[in-house]
Amino acid sequence: MGEAKGLWRYWDLITVIALSLILDLIIFVAPDSFIRKVLGLVFVLFLPGYVFITALFPERKELDNLERLALSFGLSIAIVPLIGLALNYTPWGIRLVPILVSLTVFNVAFALIGMYRRRNAINPWIPWVTLEDIKRELEWEEASRLDKALTVILIIAIIASIGTLAYVITRPKPGEAFTEFYILGPKGKAADYPTELFVNETGKVIIGIVNHEHRNVTYYVEIWLVNLTYNFTTNETIIHEMYLMDRFNVTLPHVPVNIEGNWTPQFEMNYTFKIDKPGRWQVWFLLFKDREPPIPESCLKGGNCLGEKWRILEAINGTIQSLKLNVKVEKV
Repeated sequence: MGEAKGLWRYWDLITVIALSLILDLIIFVAPDSFIRKVLGLVFVLFLPGYVFITALFPERKELDNLERLALSFGLSIAIVPLIGLALNYTPWGIRLVPILVSLTVFNVAFALIGMYRRRNAINPWIPWVTLEDIKRELEWEEASRLDKALTVILIIAIIASIGTLAYVITRPKPGEAFTEFYILGPKGKAADYPTELFVNETGKVIIGIVNHEHRNVTYYVEIWLVNLTYNFTTNETIIHEMYLMDRFNVTLPHVPVNIEGNWTPQFEMNYTFKIDKPGRWQVWFLLFKDREPPIPESCLKGGNCLGEKWRILEAINGTIQSLKLNVKVEKV
């Protein structure tokens, strides 16, 4: 290749700057596009190390092409976590926008430094690889058949690894499926719960559900009034009384987990209840997905439902998603 002049001398570094700025634009305009994933892969795994190596070693004789390629990947894997670590100690934290801005500034800054260093180099390295260059780098003509075979296998392994990594990053598995189920006090905070009431005094809570199951889900909520004791000698829970207070259902679509913005509720319902018997009670909120187990007619009519105590026992064991409110009820 002859002596390169003008902007052609810096075509690779100009490309790095352009790709970094284009990725910034794509993330805000089309955040779910395939091109964003492809450019993001290059942006994180190759460009930071490439501009750093280019700025550090501008002369052709200092490193050969394969060394520069390997160091570009290796240093990128080292630089990006270091930038993340530095951001962790700033007010911005490790979030998409700060990381994007930091890596873009890093790429642009070292690309400009690389241009300056290349301009002042005696015999600058300018990337332009031909098949003959690759053969020369690999010492292909002098290599034995075994060495050639091993080289081909190594190249195939590298290409397969890069392809696998690209596939995993661009087509990630769905996140963990789960449901947020919570109760709040009457003021919408995890405080001021109605834990001490008089007979027939109204208690108020807020029941909340958020669907992160990656599908539409119909939720069935049951509220039970339970009187129980725990035998520490036999490690046994003894349920003396349990009454069905209320039940309802709601169908909710999937909501993605948002780790960048503020948490927002999906479904909340103000719920009021009264307890007409003094004593120490537990109000259990049970959550079922897609199907509610049958409830006997006697329970629906307000009778003591000891035959359904398995519900509470499974809730205690964690088999059923549930919440519990301890309430002390006194006579007026």
